[in-house]
Amino acid sequence: MKYLALILLALTTYVHAGDSTESSATERLYQLFDDASEQGRRDNPLRSSSMGDKRYNNLWPDRSLESFKIKHQQRIDYLQRLTKIDPANLSEADQLNHELFRRRYSQPVEAFVYQAYLMPMSQRGGIQTADSILERLWFSGEKDYRDWNERLAGFETYIDQHIELLRQGIKTGHVPPRVIMERIPSQIQAQLVNNPVDSQFFKPFRQRPDRIDQSTWDELVTTARNNISNHVIPAYHRFYEFFVEVYLPATRETVGAWDLPDGDAYYATRIREFTTTDMSAEEIHTLGLSEVKRIRGEMQGIIDELGFDGSFQDFLEFLRTDPQFYYDNPDDLLTAYRATSKRIDPEIVKLFGKLPRMPYGVKPVPDATAPDTTTAYYSGPAADGSRAGFYYVNLYQPESRPKYEIEVLTVHEAVPGHHLQIALSLELEDLPNFRRYSGFTAFTEGWGLYSESLGGELGLYKDPYSKFGQLTYEMWRAVRLVVDTGMHARQWTRDQAISFFKENAAKTEHDIINEIDRYISWPGQALAYKIGELTIKRLRADAEQALGDDFDVRDFHDVVLEGGAVPLDILEKQVNRWVRDQAVQQLD
Repeated sequence: MKYLALILLALTTYVHAGDSTESSATERLYQLFDDASEQGRRDNPLRSSSMGDKRYNNLWPDRSLESFKIKHQQRIDYLQRLTKIDPANLSEADQLNHELFRRRYSQPVEAFVYQAYLMPMSQRGGIQTADSILERLWFSGEKDYRDWNERLAGFETYIDQHIELLRQGIKTGHVPPRVIMERIPSQIQAQLVNNPVDSQFFKPFRQRPDRIDQSTWDELVTTARNNISNHVIPAYHRFYEFFVEVYLPATRETVGAWDLPDGDAYYATRIREFTTTDMSAEEIHTLGLSEVKRIRGEMQGIIDELGFDGSFQDFLEFLRTDPQFYYDNPDDLLTAYRATSKRIDPEIVKLFGKLPRMPYGVKPVPDATAPDTTTAYYSGPAADGSRAGFYYVNLYQPESRPKYEIEVLTVHEAVPGHHLQIALSLELEDLPNFRRYSGFTAFTEGWGLYSESLGGELGLYKDPYSKFGQLTYEMWRAVRLVVDTGMHARQWTRDQAISFFKENAAKTEHDIINEIDRYISWPGQALAYKIGELTIKRLRADAEQALGDDFDVRDFHDVVLEGGAVPLDILEKQVNRWVRDQAVQQLD
């Protein structure tokens, strides 16, 4: 800890040598941005591929123990270069870029000591579902297939590096809870096919594109089959044996981050990272209980309006079990999601002045992960425009996916939620890449949850059950504040967290269990939603009060989104400045 403190102290001490002019400072700043961005693309070939950068399509990331130490030192070096650039010699816009780069790179430097990289997988994804990258790749020519074959040939090394990480985690006590790791053996088994053509890794070779001649195609297919037979499947067999016989027995019975080495301090860093605030776990827990109480009152009002004869818990059970609220097959459920998306799209212009050029589609969650993941998620478009954004919906067990959640889920994951915000961010060409292609979770997920509250303004939630669904989702995020801090700071059990969730939200038990297990595997991330949403709502309310009849919601939303995903304190400064400028214009 003393070493970490010394690093952070050094990185907050500015050295201004060589910054005599704004132009030299700006040039050095953008050279730093470019160097860091390029290094990041080399270090994470899978992310580069998903962004449309094909230069590293033949590689898996280096996940050796040594690679993590090297990346840590690289981040320190970048921060030291940053401290030699005096913000006073930068434009106002670049002063903000300077500050955001510092925050972006300081966080992993601070967190490195907690060695979370020794837990590189969860029930929601990891090496056991490495084929999922295919959902984000575009095969357009012979080189794309050759690159994929080269990746297949190198897969054994990728597996062996993960085994090494997991072994080191056992030695140091950095192991995840057993209850979530018990979901993984079946995911590995799905990769243990007898015939390589049945492997998901073979998927790109199931149909020859017209632009590749038959003889070349036959060669590519043969190479793929051999690589899967000789490198992929044997590696998964070895990994399965290690995981079941060695790793799973070494995982822990507890579920909270508190039980990791320096667990309380580790969780505190996760809170700061995901919320971009200095709130403590106790403050967040108290806020969560307050929000649960408030939303519970609004939910009771709808129950009373419906004239339901029974208790709150009776109504939740009614929603979970009555067949009228569920589709009995996945096709109808998918059709409903797509129809809702199309119904929302033309209404967006009422609330936004600027819309993204990039479209989005609606796809089912892949079968391999559907049983173990959440109701839906969003995957952003490629940065080069070669792939649209996609709203993935979970069709597993449609009888557990309520109709009354479809509207609220769609506004969160698609538009005006994640797709609108992320696609717009990619189109902010005046921003450096580290701001366009990444962001801060409190903003991104806070925006998604705030977007749910816009449903009424978009003509949604007219049915009282759909409105209850919207409140259920808001309650869900309030519950997160309570159960995440409960498990990771207050030492709650998994059953305690599940029970609290069931008592306060109409989510089905299947969804609730998957959600709780997600929070177990991802400490602190679930806190970002409600804290971000409450901040955006407060900023809007303050702006409406300050500007009165001159408040324009389209302008407000454009201001919130025009700088990409930023920390909440930065967002507040940006909105407050806009409000002041608008007020001055009123006086003029």
